[in-house]
Amino acid sequence: MSDESDAIMVAGASRTLRLPGVGANFAELVMAAKRDNWSHLHFLAELLGIEVDLRDVRRSQRLLREAKIPRSKLLSGFDLDASALTRETLDFLLRGDFAESATSIILIGGPGTGKSHLLIGTLISLVSLGKRVRYVNAAALVNELAEAEDERRLSRVIERYRRLDALGIDELGYLHLDRRGAELLFQVITEREEASSLLVATNLPFGEWTGIFSDTRLAAAVVDRITFNAKIIETGSDSYRLRSAIAQKRSK
Repeated sequence: MSDESDAIMVAGASRTLRLPGVGANFAELVMAAKRDNWSHLHFLAELLGIEVDLRDVRRSQRLLREAKIPRSKLLSGFDLDASALTRETLDFLLRGDFAESATSIILIGGPGTGKSHLLIGTLISLVSLGKRVRYVNAAALVNELAEAEDERRLSRVIERYRRLDALGIDELGYLHLDRRGAELLFQVITEREEASSLLVATNLPFGEWTGIFSDTRLAAAVVDRITFNAKIIETGSDSYRLRSAIAQKRSK
């Protein structure tokens, strides 16, 4: 067969086998192999390596879409100098190995101290490691669960959240939950206990969680569940956003 016929066959086979990386790059690699006198094995390794890299990129893109992260906040962009966090803690979140042991992360601090940034950044880092994650606002999660219960599909929704490698719940504590909402949230937390990581950002210390949950015993049960096998990270009470605004105003 001629080189042209071979090229047509490879292109067709790449489409049939769904190997877009091979189809898009084999001609260029053939030229490189001839120029640099590659072995057949090296040529094959380079070609398949491109396909694997492409699939990794596409998987990360898909996982990021499924994560429903509202905005891009990377841990590398977190300002340690303006925070109560240590470099060691930030590196711990960046590594993401806590997800392997289903360790949960509880971020506690005042408004404007970087809790959401850390939560989102950690979820994005987990996506880069190939983990299935989801971001959700606490109030939005409760509303979703209540709607699912009304439509008799609650078990399916809870199962979807259970299968995640990490679930990030943001802004827990800003709104009071009625008993129904609290019990629905408790179901999600219980289903994930010891199975996968839970990341929670809250503005309230645990002693004030009765302000979130209408029932004292339920509040204690939720705290017990989410703090088991968890790393608690305090982000402080001094608002970074407020200090930045004041500094900008003084500089004018």
